[in-house]
Amino acid sequence: MSVASATLGDGRVVSQAEERRVIFASSLGTVFEWYDFYLYATLAPFFAALFFPPGNDTAALLSAFAAYAAGFLVRPFGALVFGRIGDLVGRKYTFLVTIVVMGAATFAVGLLPTFSAVGWLAPVLMVDAAPAAGPGARRRVWRRGHLRGRACAAPDERGYATSWIQTTATLGFFLSLAVIALCRTHMDAKIFADWGWRIPFLVSLILLVFSVYIRLKLNEIADLHRR
Repeated sequence: MSVASATLGDGRVVSQAEERRVIFASSLGTVFEWYDFYLYATLAPFFAALFFPPGNDTAALLSAFAAYAAGFLVRPFGALVFGRIGDLVGRKYTFLVTIVVMGAATFAVGLLPTFSAVGWLAPVLMVDAAPAAGPGARRRVWRRGHLRGRACAAPDERGYATSWIQTTATLGFFLSLAVIALCRTHMDAKIFADWGWRIPFLVSLILLVFSVYIRLKLNEIADLHRR
């Protein structure tokens, strides 16, 4: 990713290394965001019947997708709350909070007890985890913080820099399919349906740790414009 140095409004020059770090961190976060997004949708047919009352697999699957849809319903509230917090305290730390919540919820799906173990508490926990793991609460911080981060690139490179957010969203989709395929290839079908589907959710912890580590190394993008 060759990105030229950019001169900000106050004459300050942002180095190529800093620009590349911003783009890499933003792109990695996009991979993580869409990894959990596609992971839940792809694996719902495997775990839906485990978290809802037995006897009607179709109703269980629809209920699992309803919990998934709740992630979209909270988007306006996440935009209002976290978007404003990002404006007040900075997008870097607000993004860290939202990505940790997202990552913890995704990881938690892999640990949730089943209906046979805890009864109706299982679907309650699933509904609570799915909206937090969905792409809702941090969307506005993501767009305003990370797309603005790409705006620190040189004027003739900003379109190219921003294009990485679309490219890496697709990579998140392929990564989720790759992890699922690896698990299914090396597991018996019954074992995967029983508990093996949890592994891709648990693997998300690696992506979370790496994403947070990279993001902590960056300067607050808004500060680049204020200095």
